[in-house]
Amino acid sequence: MHEARRQLRGLRFREFLIESLLALCALFSVLATIAIIGVLVFETISFFRSIPLGKFLTDTHWTPLFSDKHFGILPLLSGTFLITSIAMLVALPSAIVVAVYLSEYAPLGVRRVVKPCLEILAGIPTVVFGYFALLLVTPFLQHLLPGLPGFNALSAGIVMGLMILPWATSLSDDALQAVPLDLREAAYALGSTRLQTSFRVIIPAAFSGITAAFLLAVVRAMGETMIVTIAAGQQARLTLNPLEPVQTMTAYIVQVSLGDTETGTIEYQTAFVIGMTLFILTLLLNLISQRLKKRFREVYQ
Repeated sequence: MHEARRQLRGLRFREFLIESLLALCALFSVLATIAIIGVLVFETISFFRSIPLGKFLTDTHWTPLFSDKHFGILPLLSGTFLITSIAMLVALPSAIVVAVYLSEYAPLGVRRVVKPCLEILAGIPTVVFGYFALLLVTPFLQHLLPGLPGFNALSAGIVMGLMILPWATSLSDDALQAVPLDLREAAYALGSTRLQTSFRVIIPAAFSGITAAFLLAVVRAMGETMIVTIAAGQQARLTLNPLEPVQTMTAYIVQVSLGDTETGTIEYQTAFVIGMTLFILTLLLNLISQRLKKRFREVYQ
């Protein structure tokens, strides 16, 4: 009896240690997040003490590192959204087609091979994608489009679409797999073909999950740094022309972080303001995607 009690106390002590360790890890994550947000908020407030918010949101030029200084975020926003839009145009159709194939058509053996290959593609360092865009995709596009600059939004967007393809495909496949089998069997019982069932029953039923998947892919694309830094250029301009060099918010943060900007200056604070803007945008998209995922679960529970 005494031995059993001692073993029980030892088991409870080990469980207490494990629970405490997990709680410390969770607390560390929370504190790190709070610290990051705190730094962004502090530097952002300091920035807006010198630069009016209206000028920041409406000025069409962004040249804080030049002698003629302008602090309008619109050129960086346009560059970010332009490249992200191109990436989604590349990734969206491909991801849906691949996800439908894996979910509804692929034999089990093929699925076991393709899924790991997608995971390997997702694990490739983004700097490799950046040089792939600069050294292979851009020269190829220059053969098709003479006069295309060496740095442009088109090649960066195309390669970014390839980069986020595994993310979008995997999440979309999970959404399709979550659709109850009863819906498939009901469609087949009514005489629908596999193609009709896939695109008229399964995809509409998984629409919320697929939408959430692509919103998360958009967040991943907006936060990408190396591809746009290497392939898109560093010219902040307000344009929707994919054939021109542009600069994204993340590329500008890299430019400021190279060490040429003096700490504590207004130019230095612009990196934190851009980081805060990017944080707010990605937070909103994440909240929307989580809401859609929750709605998707509620429908099929």
